[in-house]
Amino acid sequence: MDHTELVKALGTFIAIMNPFLSLPVFLAMTAGFTDTQQRALALKVTAYSGIMCLVILLAGQKIIGFFGITIDQFRVAGGLVLAQISCSMLNGSTIASHQGSNQEQAQLQNLSGLAFYPLTFPLVIGPGTIATIIIYAGHRSSLMETVEIGGIILGILSVLFITLFFAAAIGKVLSETMRTITTRLMGMILLAISVGMVIAGLRALLPGLAQ
Repeated sequence: MDHTELVKALGTFIAIMNPFLSLPVFLAMTAGFTDTQQRALALKVTAYSGIMCLVILLAGQKIIGFFGITIDQFRVAGGLVLAQISCSMLNGSTIASHQGSNQEQAQLQNLSGLAFYPLTFPLVIGPGTIATIIIYAGHRSSLMETVEIGGIILGILSVLFITLFFAAAIGKVLSETMRTITTRLMGMILLAISVGMVIAGLRALLPGLAQ
């Protein structure tokens, strides 16, 4: 993977897995929890997210292949999912396809239950993240590229762990204005990348478009 593709992959994963976008939901759902409980939950969420990412990275393409879906078809579908998510980020509305409903979140009170659903899935590892991992994994040509993608994901998960581990302290510093600006900026970056994914997929599926 050359430098340009590496930077593009990094930007995509940061935009779709942005730990700071998970922070407000994490704080809201752990209101009344002790620091120890919050940090235990942060560790579980990061661990579950890492396991899911590893499975998708190594077996995601085989899973979609089982259903007769090509990587280019998934690239178009994934690009459309990312575009929907990015539009929600730009408009400041709830990202339902990536986070789940507020009603479902409000019903969950068990600490262990929260770790996987909805904090890991679909908050951190939602359709957008799954699509992105499969798309990049499907176009890897060597073990080194797989390691590079895994390294990017590991780096973002490390930031996620730090963010959630110190959620109470960070939440006091990060103002609502800063959260809004970050969300809008990441939404614009993600929209541009999703457009590129759709165009690349359509060109592969419909060679006449490339002429």
